[in-house]
Amino acid sequence: MSSLLLHLSIHGLIRGQNLELGRDADTGGQTKYVVDLARALSRRSDVRRVILVTRRIVDSRISDDYAKEVEQLASRLQIVRIEAGPEGYIPKEQLWDFLDTFTDNLAHWLECHNVRPSLVHSHYADAGYVGVRLSHLLGVPLVHTGHSLGRDKRKRLLARGLSSDNIERSYNIARRIEAEEEVLANADLIVSSTRDEIEQQYAMYDYYEPGCMSVIPPGTDLSQFKPGPGGDAEPFAGELARFFRDPAKPVILALSRPDERKNLLTLIEAYGESDRLQRIANLLIVAGTREDIRDLQAGAEEVLTQILLLMDRYNLYGNLAVPKKHTPEEVPGIYRYATARRGVFINPALTEPFGITLLEAAGTGLPVVATENGGPRDIIANCENGILVDPLEKTGIVRALEHLLTDSSAWEAASRNGLRGVAKHYSWESHADRYMKAVAKLVKKRVIAPRRTRKTPLHGANRALVIELEHALAGDRASVAELVKLILSNRKDSLFGIVTGRRLNSALSAIRQHQLPPPSLLITDIGSRIHYGQELLEDEDWADHIRYQWNRQRAVRTLVQVPGLTPQPPRLQSSVKASWYLDPKVSPSLDEINSLLRQREITANAFVSFGMFLDILPARASKGQALRHATARLDIALERVLAAGMSGTDEDMVVGNTLGVVLPDPDQDELAHLSPGGRLLKAQFRDARGVLEAIEHYNFFDECAPPSSK
Repeated sequence: MSSLLLHLSIHGLIRGQNLELGRDADTGGQTKYVVDLARALSRRSDVRRVILVTRRIVDSRISDDYAKEVEQLASRLQIVRIEAGPEGYIPKEQLWDFLDTFTDNLAHWLECHNVRPSLVHSHYADAGYVGVRLSHLLGVPLVHTGHSLGRDKRKRLLARGLSSDNIERSYNIARRIEAEEEVLANADLIVSSTRDEIEQQYAMYDYYEPGCMSVIPPGTDLSQFKPGPGGDAEPFAGELARFFRDPAKPVILALSRPDERKNLLTLIEAYGESDRLQRIANLLIVAGTREDIRDLQAGAEEVLTQILLLMDRYNLYGNLAVPKKHTPEEVPGIYRYATARRGVFINPALTEPFGITLLEAAGTGLPVVATENGGPRDIIANCENGILVDPLEKTGIVRALEHLLTDSSAWEAASRNGLRGVAKHYSWESHADRYMKAVAKLVKKRVIAPRRTRKTPLHGANRALVIELEHALAGDRASVAELVKLILSNRKDSLFGIVTGRRLNSALSAIRQHQLPPPSLLITDIGSRIHYGQELLEDEDWADHIRYQWNRQRAVRTLVQVPGLTPQPPRLQSSVKASWYLDPKVSPSLDEINSLLRQREITANAFVSFGMFLDILPARASKGQALRHATARLDIALERVLAAGMSGTDEDMVVGNTLGVVLPDPDQDELAHLSPGGRLLKAQFRDARGVLEAIEHYNFFDECAPPSSK
């Protein structure tokens, strides 16, 4: 049976043609990788369709291509762009607050177009955050590729002297690492480019399970990156003629983003300090495109400015070229230009997760010098086409370059080996074949989360008011009475629902105690059980769905000796919920508890509510996930669901596309980090008055929308 593959790559500028590689730190190797991978997979007979999902961007500063909702690349391949956050282009570090909306909008698109993927494959941490939630919602396997990892990045930034506060402000690194931990705990397969990435980088994470990781090196397009006449026959040669005093000399080529981590400044210093290297070769640095350096992002502006200052310091005029522009179509010709002059390609990055440029160089017969940190170790081992160097040791860089530039037999052997090795190990056909073999057993898994059921009387409602039971329905009698009156008078087209951490019998008792109308939707046990109608019909599909990878006994054994945790009585436990009383003065933090669970390779959700209750649930279970499942079954658009909550267990219920309201808790403000605005209201009152405030704010029983969109 052929597969429908859904790939998520949210940040950067992604389109089918003319990728703007090097435009900024977010538009580099990952964007090229996902497009090339999608193309390779779509050409296979065992793949029915490939959908590459990214963020829709409407911005006068960039091409209109990124505003198209659907871009058809081939008969079985398309890019789908989903709205989330501001229309304009923003860096990935600013996307985190909009990923819940992205998830809800993507789920809606899939539902509307009747798309049920065989698996979800997320690329980078932001897509991983979405991928975890989408795979839980759809009940399909999750595959993930990190491309680069937050813990490794933080380690290297700290080593460079940046403070933890500066790193957090600039890179939102804590949220990224938490998303990566969550992905590792939930993914069925991690696809890595190199063994080094698994053993050195993923090993720094709590949920480290090498058995769920597979090394599948990326491919390169050998129809583009191939030997050719090169030299002056390449169009780009004319652009370079004005830079070099002696354009016939061999060329040392570096091609990367103007990013400090690419270590271009050390390369120029090494070249500038070697009279011999300057005599025998020119230096060509292709570092993105620019109109005016001052218009670039701060990091790129700093690197390019320093490049020009070093050119002046070492008086490299006539020997160093830093062209302002190049197109993706010109890149193969740039490699061939260097090959024709018997030059060398160099990647001096401080660390390189993989090294696509090394494959491109190898495909054109160009020998390489590369950083010993990361993926190049595997590439050089497989292709035997160059020399590894310490990127911080300038003497070693010079020595390696001189060797390949002056030893004709060494150059010939590296060129010949590269051509043979890249064809054998790094073609896209080979990559796609290994990929499909790795995911074959995953795509056979049964999808157990049907999104619809036969219509019932509940389907008369076109909106839903869903309220967290604890405290949210308390308050003065007049406010509760007013809320009940509104619920009863609008029951024809408005569904009333309750969510709670309580078990079913306790929830029903509290509902009667507060003299509330019987809810048409009742979500209990922190989202692990769903009941419909006055008959309290349980959603058995949901009960089956959330048991995936759930092992309650292991969770209990892991936490039984943790200080500050006391098991709640049996009547408050269930087969899909393990609950403790928590003493915050003694017990570890929620982050530490999550870390412990991941270290023991337990896939679960941990929640703390009201500062005193700890609950461990299956990874697919939460109030927000249950709400999305139930409203989809009841055919109620998530945008027309007003969800009111207060505790930490309510977070994924009030974010995303719901009309959310956070009721204040002066004692334990567990949702303080959420920012109000748009589809999230922070109410003044913690009880029924806060719910009434939200009903008025969203004009719920009439327009049912945020004020800004009315």
